[in-house]
Amino acid sequence: YIIPNKVMKILIINGPNLNLLGTREPEIYGNTSMQDVLEQLKTQFSEHELMYYQSNYEGGIIDRIQNEDYDALVINPGAFTHYSFAIADALKNVKKRKIEVHISNIYQREEFRQKSVTAAYTNAVLSGFGIDGYRLAVLSL
Repeated sequence: YIIPNKVMKILIINGPNLNLLGTREPEIYGNTSMQDVLEQLKTQFSEHELMYYQSNYEGGIIDRIQNEDYDALVINPGAFTHYSFAIADALKNVKKRKIEVHISNIYQREEFRQKSVTAAYTNAVLSGFGIDGYRLAVLSL
């Protein structure tokens, strides 16, 4: 999975309501906006190309996954994690390295949030590291 001396194109996808990071339930998701997270990532991983996509619509996320103009994927499907078999199928058909990220520890939350139908089609899952999960995912790629 390591591509020596090559700029990796890493796509970060966020699902529904994650456009509200920084203001949405700060006791769970923190006070940092995704724009701030992306700026930090682009500074720390300047040798790679980081691309970002966020959608509140399942079909938009599927279309972006299927575009495959990237080398590796970091995805936080948001609520789609728990029931989107369509996103799971899209992930299943991408033969690139994929990491699922969750800001909160989904296993300490409501019962319906403790199941991920998408995780089986990723190489790893990071849950409960806060926004640092995005950095850890990119680092591992």
